[in-house]
Amino acid sequence: MQWDLPNPFIRKVLVGAHHVDGLHHANNAEYVHWCEATAWAHSTALGLDVTNYQELDRGMAIRQSEYDYILAAREGDELIFGTWLTDVDGCLKVIRRFQVFRAADGAEVLRARWRMVCIELSTGRPKRMPAIFKKIYGSAVTDREAEKSE
Repeated sequence: MQWDLPNPFIRKVLVGAHHVDGLHHANNAEYVHWCEATAWAHSTALGLDVTNYQELDRGMAIRQSEYDYILAAREGDELIFGTWLTDVDGCLKVIRRFQVFRAADGAEVLRARWRMVCIELSTGRPKRMPAIFKKIYGSAVTDREAEKSE
């Protein structure tokens, strides 16, 4: 596996029969769910979970997402999800990237990028990040320059 950036947060997923569609591969919608679960696991590992979001009345909402499906995964495949925060502006915006490999052969299966904005949960309107978001997410940024050059 050749990760695009150093030190990804890793989460493994086993493709089950319920993830596979009529084309006999993992349905594209499953990757959206798996990326979401990976992002939450990473955020929780950093020290911010959904309870913190609710208490602060703030959250990071996906404003734009891009998924590049490179190869199919099939039932029984173990997938290795890597994720990074590549830009946190300390005000409103965060960029999160994903890269996914098939464990058996190291083949790259998916790349994804989310552009997120901080919102007030009670209104859904954009609001400045709380200090704790800036501190935790800002300190977790991996290679800010790689994101700016794309």
